[in-house]
Amino acid sequence: MSRVDRLAVVLALNLLLVTGLVIVGITAHSLGVLAAGADYLADASAIAVSLFAIWLSTRPPTTRRPDGYPKATAIAAAVNGGWLLILSLLVSAGAVDRLATGTPHVDGLPVLIASGVASIAMVVGALILGGDLDTDDDDGGALNMRAVLLDTAADAAAAGGVAVTGAVILASGRLYWLDPTVALLIAVVVGYHALVLLNDVRRTLRRPATRPRPQSSTG
Repeated sequence: MSRVDRLAVVLALNLLLVTGLVIVGITAHSLGVLAAGADYLADASAIAVSLFAIWLSTRPPTTRRPDGYPKATAIAAAVNGGWLLILSLLVSAGAVDRLATGTPHVDGLPVLIASGVASIAMVVGALILGGDLDTDDDDGGALNMRAVLLDTAADAAAAGGVAVTGAVILASGRLYWLDPTVALLIAVVVGYHALVLLNDVRRTLRRPATRPRPQSSTG
């Protein structure tokens, strides 16, 4: 499977999950589920940017750009990292607000089911993306794939944490404060990894560019 095919499959998974998670998050009053839905929407946009960057990096040189676009995929990785950082800040703000003002009733069962399905789907997506990380691409192609893989693995972990929270709320019939607490913890971890990724991108962009090899259509 080619790099483009792997990204396209994960893009489809994200788009399928967004609508369902947003609906469940609103009806169940779960910040964690809403954050997951927003995360998948941001990831879908970032993957679309990644696909465009891959296409751009394989364009033939022109008189205006004799070196082509060798840094395009590294820039796409920066976009992905930026999405993660912004999202983590928004979720953190929402979680702190709920913890300070009081968490509303959260329906545990739909949170458990929706987040469990989302976690499984993102684990599948991470396995699909992981098969491309052995590619030797010093100018950002592998880095961009690592960025998308990080997004997907973070999504799987986040959804798993929200599913556990839903199970605890369902079993106890209370402890609604766990929902924003888990959302806050996930946001902090994701934000840290986003900063690490952006630092890696900065180092990559400062290295001299070499023309990346065109991606195989068969993987």
